[in-house]
Amino acid sequence: MAVPEATPPVAEPPIRLGPLVHRAVHHGAALWVAGTVQFVAAMIAVQLAWGRSYSLSRNYISDLGNTAISPWHDVFNVSVIVFGVLVVLGAILVKSAFPPRRSATVGLALLALGGLAAVGVGVYPENVSPTLAHSIFAAAAFVLSGLALIVLGVAMFRDTRWDGYRAYTMLSGLVVLVAFALYRAGIDPGLGPGGLERVIVAPVLLWTVVAGVHLLRVPAYARTVIPHATGG
Repeated sequence: MAVPEATPPVAEPPIRLGPLVHRAVHHGAALWVAGTVQFVAAMIAVQLAWGRSYSLSRNYISDLGNTAISPWHDVFNVSVIVFGVLVVLGAILVKSAFPPRRSATVGLALLALGGLAAVGVGVYPENVSPTLAHSIFAAAAFVLSGLALIVLGVAMFRDTRWDGYRAYTMLSGLVVLVAFALYRAGIDPGLGPGGLERVIVAPVLLWTVVAGVHLLRVPAYARTVIPHATGG
């Protein structure tokens, strides 16, 4: 009696593990994290170089780059330039991590422009002529970054790669804009001018790290799983 041949296994298509991102996104996310970490480290180092004469409440962040009074002004100014450049490059590289919507394009463009404005802050310290340039670049960096986060929050809707980050992103942008409005109106909620300025900057710095780390944890397109075929 003839023995029937075993039916050959049918190859199944590769299965991707959930929402993925292009490998370039990981590079952009790493630039965001690196740029922010080095900038925060530079601020701390320059503040320590001032000693007790520097006050987080009374002194502006830009005082750290003042060429007349800051001991390590070059460290701060170079660091903020590096930060701005890496924000711009990161915004370009992470584009595919957002759905192909106009809001994503606009949000990332605003973030990149905010990064360019940060470069201007480092190129034109607060005491270097024309001093108005520094104020314009600083205000542009604040406003553009805040708007960028709100628009990016909108772009994240219905994208599972950003589950849990939409409201946080939009809230961060809102805090930036509200704090900046208080700052420009001269309304001090008890933090001092330097403290209020840090409330404007902190949400952006924190978001670039949080978003960057999140994107680094999302698998790249190359990661696939092919089920093992089993014989009959």
